[in-house]
Amino acid sequence: MGNTNFNVLILGGGPAGLLCAWQAARRGRSVLVLERGKRPGGKIAISGGGKCNFTNRTCMEDDFVSANPAFVRSALARFGPADFLRLLEQYHIPWEEREQGRLFGVKSAIYIVDMLVDLCSRQGVRFALKCDVQSIEKVADKYLVKTNMGAYRAHSLVVACGGMAYPQAGATDLGYRIAEQFHIPVITTKPGLAPLRYTKQDYDLGELTGISLTAGVTHAGKTFTDQVLFTDRSLSGPAILQASCTWQPGEAVTINWLPEIDLFALLWEKKQSRGATPVTKWLDPLLPNRMARLWMRRYYPAVTPAKCSREQLLQFCNSLNQWQFYPAGTLGFKKAETTLGGVDTRALSSKTMAVKNVPGLYFIGEVVDVTGRLGGYNLQWAWSSGYAAGQFV
Repeated sequence: MGNTNFNVLILGGGPAGLLCAWQAARRGRSVLVLERGKRPGGKIAISGGGKCNFTNRTCMEDDFVSANPAFVRSALARFGPADFLRLLEQYHIPWEEREQGRLFGVKSAIYIVDMLVDLCSRQGVRFALKCDVQSIEKVADKYLVKTNMGAYRAHSLVVACGGMAYPQAGATDLGYRIAEQFHIPVITTKPGLAPLRYTKQDYDLGELTGISLTAGVTHAGKTFTDQVLFTDRSLSGPAILQASCTWQPGEAVTINWLPEIDLFALLWEKKQSRGATPVTKWLDPLLPNRMARLWMRRYYPAVTPAKCSREQLLQFCNSLNQWQFYPAGTLGFKKAETTLGGVDTRALSSKTMAVKNVPGLYFIGEVVDVTGRLGGYNLQWAWSSGYAAGQFV
């Protein structure tokens, strides 16, 4: 590569790293991005089903899980959804708005990756690809990063190597190991936006694999009304993934399978007028047939509809309107979309993303203890935090 001395070294060519590199280079800084993959932006390319849910129309601190949610406020204020949309318009990349303010590219996510790489290249950013970090030292006022491609030095080191989610795409714990090396506290990490596993008593739910329906999922005082998907081992879908970010082992998640229907009022009226009609017939227009039959088997009393008491019918209806699901856990980092926990924000400046007591060291993106809801919030945090650091490195 020739030159091994730079103003800024950025570990990770993902969304946060690319935004930071572009902004730092715009300020005249010499920047080298060290990326383990074959090309930058690998996780961007596969995000949103290959279309990239690049942001959400609205982004506020309430949309993030963190030990300190207010930490995101400064970065979001300086580079928000409208700023990223301006970039897409500059590159004539079409986009569309879907449900709940989620913004997607119309074409392949590769167009967004190419845009970011072009922004960097036009400012002289250099890339070291297939580059594995072997060690990091701070020598006087510079950082020395040794890799399989040689050693590089810089006054500023930006850690943008992501979290633990989706290791099959190259995720590692490098960022947390760097934090520990420099005695920076790390909030315990765990899978975020992850499917929730069945316990043994719920294994029969695997019979419903492939069924997806709109439900209201409530946990920690918040209700998410969106799709829930039955799989062979877990409940998944957007509403479940949202709840997984606050769920703790031993806690229940409450699911309303018919969020717009007072089932008891409906079935009690039907019972009064047609007491002999099988309850499965009452449920046919409301639930998929397989699910209705399983729920009948599980929760309906062993009596004829005509003999079903008010209390028995109410209990059955509650099993659909207020079902208590006790997960055995998540499906882990391999199925998670992001990482909960990370570098403690109390150690960082919310304005610059710099470590307060280690000059020249910055943490941005997923490696930080900031996790957005499903729907483009995590990529917006990457853009915002990368932009913020890029103004100061």
